Amino acid sequence: MTDLNAWWTRELEERYAIDCHLEVEFETHFRRFLMPTVRGMQTGSKKRYAGMVVGTDGELELIVKGLEAARSDWTPLARNFQRELYQRVFLNQPVDEFVRATAEALRAGELDEDLVYRKRLRRRLEDYKRNVPPHVQAARKLNSHGNVVRYVMTSNGPEPVAALNSAPDYQHYLDKQLAPAADSILQFLNTSFRDLTDQQMQMF
Repeated sequence: MTDLNAWWTRELEERYAIDCHLEVEFETHFRRFLMPTVRGMQTGSKKRYAGMVVGTDGELELIVKGLEAARSDWTPLARNFQRELYQRVFLNQPVDEFVRATAEALRAGELDEDLVYRKRLRRRLEDYKRNVPPHVQAARKLNSHGNVVRYVMTSNGPEPVAALNSAPDYQHYLDKQLAPAADSILQFLNTSFRDLTDQQMQMF
């Protein structure tokens, strides 16, 4: 960094005759790094990335910023799935079977404990008039609730965990949780969550 900062100082002084007030600082060295594109755009965001660094114990460690795996408003299903998928890709391990197995385990009801959304209420329930979000719909099915609503998307819409009466809507979790978490990196492998899971369904 010392050499680079010295170069900046000389370059600005010689080329523009101004003093340098820039200083580059070293933060993190990534052994592997990916900045996925923002959905619907061709560019990425410096607030959304994943990478592998060497930890204090000398082992490779996954760091995730801004993606589904790092966001509390996504289900444990999506967060755990995405972390494992990125780690496999960065370590050059097979991913196809992992993706298929996760989708099949979801459909079989083996991952039900990871389907819970947690969302905070920002206003009173009666203040939500139009476009009522799922966590508010779930909260309205409870006699009492706190500021954080825990709910599951079911065949009958969002239901609070404390009053769960319907089966989970597994297609919702495939389309809205696993697919987005996977496609942020699978696109760079020239495949997609749908391609991999559709291949699995064709076997039956």
